[in-house]
Amino acid sequence: MGIKIAIADDSTIVRQQVAYALAQVGYDVIEAADGQEAFERISATPNIKLLICDVNMPRMNGLELLAKLAGPTKSPPFPIVMLTTDGHPELIAQARGLGAKGWMVKPVQPEILVATVKKLTGT
Repeated sequence: MGIKIAIADDSTIVRQQVAYALAQVGYDVIEAADGQEAFERISATPNIKLLICDVNMPRMNGLELLAKLAGPTKSPPFPIVMLTTDGHPELIAQARGLGAKGWMVKPVQPEILVATVKKLTGT
């Protein structure tokens, strides 16, 4: 497929689970352990089609990453799905206000993850 999906999560296990589920259906996955690494990798990688992003990460959290990617227009260059253990309505509203297109609560279910990625990337 060759479609590039980025995953930013400080949990190695979560990154591996997400990467495996997406690789199984043909996506290329770029992994990052925190928001700062994700921003650097995304900036260096053309044609990212979607970001799956944890909220609570060291160095730069998911909301900070979302705001940095969205910039002053509050419009990220690709769809972003927040992936977290925290489902507080205030956080969800804040993420949506910064341009997030979805919110998934951990533990992630591979079928729902893949369906969400396919829907948001049009693949």
